[in-house]
Amino acid sequence: MAGIRVLLADDSPEFLKMMSGFLARDSAIELIGVALSGQDAIKRSTDLSPDLVLMDLIMPHTNGLEATRQIKSMPNAPIVVILTGHDTPEYRSAATAAGADGFVYKPELFKELLPLMRHLTTVVAEKER
Repeated sequence: MAGIRVLLADDSPEFLKMMSGFLARDSAIELIGVALSGQDAIKRSTDLSPDLVLMDLIMPHTNGLEATRQIKSMPNAPIVVILTGHDTPEYRSAATAAGADGFVYKPELFKELLPLMRHLTTVVAEKER
């Protein structure tokens, strides 16, 4: 995974701080911004052009599903991975329908996220060749 620019969207400042530290351990990941709401994630995606957005599912105002729909409709849309503490078949299905490229249950985050990010960025890079 080479030089992936990440936007992190979650309404929990504590989670943002923890994830910022986790992502900083990988020198191939550049955290280019954070968003505290879906609306903010949409705006920052437009302004910052991340390669990947890590999106919380449940946020105030515009939830992660609607933000994902809007971000994925943008030209040159980034990869979007839903991060949530709510792992149900309904949420997984809704995330897929919204255009999310991946779904990670927060309790499995440390085990699943980096391998998924590597896989998705590799797949996108191969498609662009």
